[in-house]
Amino acid sequence: MEVKVAEVTAVLSRTPETLRELLEGLPESWLTADEGAGTFSPRDVVGHLIHGERTDWVPRIRVILSDGEAKTFVPFDRFGFREAIESTSTSALLAEFASLRTSNLAYLREVSLNAPQLSLTGRHPELGIVTLGQLLATWVVHDLNHIGQVVRVMSKRYAGAVGPWKAYLGILNR
Repeated sequence: MEVKVAEVTAVLSRTPETLRELLEGLPESWLTADEGAGTFSPRDVVGHLIHGERTDWVPRIRVILSDGEAKTFVPFDRFGFREAIESTSTSALLAEFASLRTSNLAYLREVSLNAPQLSLTGRHPELGIVTLGQLLATWVVHDLNHIGQVVRVMSKRYAGAVGPWKAYLGILNR
């Protein structure tokens, strides 16, 4: 499938508001629930997305556009956000994510990528050669994956409370 920058930005622009609507003002018990060691709570997801906005997506786009395969991407630390979010409210994290995303989408509009540029390549430290189009598609799916994760983790908080209806709730039976 061909990646279209307009479609990429249409999805990416909605993530901050989607998460704000899901999480703003919820009790901490909803925001800090997770699925066990090494997993993300809804609050962690926001921190992880902030970290990605700062250190992953746009920096890698810049590397592809300036250096191509000659420069390997800096490895991404999935948990690099933990310390940074400790003393910050969820509301402030949501606002920070929205601001960073707005800036990054402005950069994407500014570089005005065309179809041939989406075939430009860069070097991922684990995956090897990747295209700019693949990077953009991954950014979208990464967002959607984490929105799904937030909804799944929140649903599991009440898994035991739904009783026999659990049989009808696919999100609890995966």
